[in-house]
Amino acid sequence: MTRTGWLKRMVLVSAPAMIVGGGVQAQTAPVPHLPIERGSPNLSLHGETIDALIAAFIADNDLPGLTLAIVQAPYIPRSSGYGKASLEFDELASTKTMWNIGPITQAFTAVAVMQLKEDGKLNLSDPISTHVAGLPAAWEKVTILQLMQHSSGIPDYRPKLDNTKRYAPLELIDLVRSAPLLFKSGTRVQMSATDATLLALAVEHASGMPYRDYIRVNQIEREGLLSTMFASDFAKSAKIDRPASHPNDNQHSHFKSEVPFINPVEPATGYQFIDGHMVAVAPEASSNLFGFGDLWSSAEDISKWDIGLAGSTLIKDAADRDVVYMPAKLANGTVVPAMIGWEFTHHPGFMEVKGNSPGFSSYLSRFTESDELVCVTLLTNKEGVDLTVLARQIAAAYRGETGPDVDQRQIVAQESKFNPADTIARIKSSLAAAKVPIFASVDHAENARGIGQQLRPTTVITFGNPKVGTKLMLENQAIGLDLPLRMLVWQDAQGRTWIGYPNLDTLADRYEVKAPATIKMMTGFMDGIARHVANVYAY
Repeated sequence: MTRTGWLKRMVLVSAPAMIVGGGVQAQTAPVPHLPIERGSPNLSLHGETIDALIAAFIADNDLPGLTLAIVQAPYIPRSSGYGKASLEFDELASTKTMWNIGPITQAFTAVAVMQLKEDGKLNLSDPISTHVAGLPAAWEKVTILQLMQHSSGIPDYRPKLDNTKRYAPLELIDLVRSAPLLFKSGTRVQMSATDATLLALAVEHASGMPYRDYIRVNQIEREGLLSTMFASDFAKSAKIDRPASHPNDNQHSHFKSEVPFINPVEPATGYQFIDGHMVAVAPEASSNLFGFGDLWSSAEDISKWDIGLAGSTLIKDAADRDVVYMPAKLANGTVVPAMIGWEFTHHPGFMEVKGNSPGFSSYLSRFTESDELVCVTLLTNKEGVDLTVLARQIAAAYRGETGPDVDQRQIVAQESKFNPADTIARIKSSLAAAKVPIFASVDHAENARGIGQQLRPTTVITFGNPKVGTKLMLENQAIGLDLPLRMLVWQDAQGRTWIGYPNLDTLADRYEVKAPATIKMMTGFMDGIARHVANVYAY
C-alpha cells in the first residue's frame, strides 16, 4: 500500500492512546517538478536565517547546546553545533559531539528486527514468548509486530525508573511484570519503552548476539557511523580530554599531538532543569532505556543513517521498509498514523520520531518524496524540549512548501496528525481536561457555506483563564483586543491540518506588556495543548 493509499483509508486516533473512527483526508501526491531545484545558498525563512532561528530558540529555552544536520539526499549540506556540550567543562557542541538520541534508538531496534526477519531468524507474527522466556501469561501472545506498533498494552517502565540505579534488561521488565495490560493487545496505541526493550531481547535471541553488538555490526559499522556508540563504549572509543587541572581556560592538550582529538568524538553532558538549576545527568542513565533510548550519536551520523533508510543498505526489501515506515494497521483493522516511534502526517512522505531521555531531547524528520528528500536532525542536552516547530522551520528554509505558509514570529504552527474535525475535538477535550473554559468556537467554513462560498476547514476556538488575562490587561488594557487566547485549526491546499496560535512573546512586545513569567507560563500551556493534540504519542 502506498503512502497516499493509507491516507485514503486511515482511521484516526482522537484521544490519547484511544482509536476511534474519524474523517479521512484524501490527497494527491504532488508531481515532481523537473529539474528538481536544490542547493540554494539563501537559507532563511521570513527573513531569518537558520542560525538566527536556532540562536533565538536556544535563548528562549535556556539550552546549554544544540546540534543540527540537514540531509538533501544523498548529501548532508549542513552539519553544525551551537553552544556547549558541557556546562562544567570546556567542551563545545560540534559536528562529532555525541548526544543521547533517546527514543530515536527504537528506530534502530526496528531496523534490527527487520534485518533478522529478512534473514529468516524471526517472524513478525512470532509471539514475544518465542524469544523471551518467563514473561507474564498476559504478555505471552503479544506479537513482535504488536510491540513494534506500540499496540501491546504492556505498561511502560519509565515512570518507575530510578536513574541513580543501573538496571539489567530483565530488571526493567520486572518493574512492570505484575501490572495488568493497559488495554487488549492490538486495539489501541500507547508508546511504551517496555515494547522496545522486549524487541531488543528478541534481537538477542534470534541473532545469538548481544543486542548492542548486533546494532554495532549491522548498522553502525555498515553505515560508517564513527560518532555513534553506547555509553559502555565511551571508555574505549570516545576521545575525552579532561585533565585534573589546566593552567588556562582551554582544558584541551591531546589535540596538539594526537589526531583523533582534533574535533573529537566525545559525549555531551545531559541536563535536567530542577528547582531553577541545571543538574547534570550521568551518561550511564541512558543504559536504563535498553533498546528504546540507550544509543548515542551525532546529528551528522543520524543523517548518514537516515540516508541509508531510503535504500536497501539497511533493510533490503521495499515491502519490509514499508512495514516500518508506514502507519500501523492494528489487529482490529484500525490504521494509526504511527509505527515504532515514527509518526506520519498528511504531508506526503513525511515522518518524524522524537522524544526525551535523561538529560536530552531529540528529533528526526524525513520528507521522503522524490522532489523534496529533506531530513532534519536536532539534538540538545536539555531534557523536556520540544524541537518539532524549530525543525519544521529549518526544513522550510530549504524547501518552503514543507512548512506552513505563516511567519512563526506571529503565529506558532505545527502540523496535526489528524484531520480538522478530530483535531478540533482533541483541542476541546484537552481544554476540558485542564478545566479551561471555552468561550466560543467559530467555524468559518460553515459560515462561508451560508453565503454560498467554499472555504477549506477553518475553525477558531477561543478560551482562557480570566485571572491570567486580567493580569495582563491591568498592565495594558489594549491587549484585551487579542484576549482571550485562541487556537486556529485549518486545512491547507495540500490537505494538511495545522494548529496555530499567537506567538505570545510577539504579542507582549506589541502591547509593551512586561510580564515575562506570566507570558512564559501561558506559552508553556499553549505549547502543551498543541503538542498533546497534534501527536499520536504522549511526550
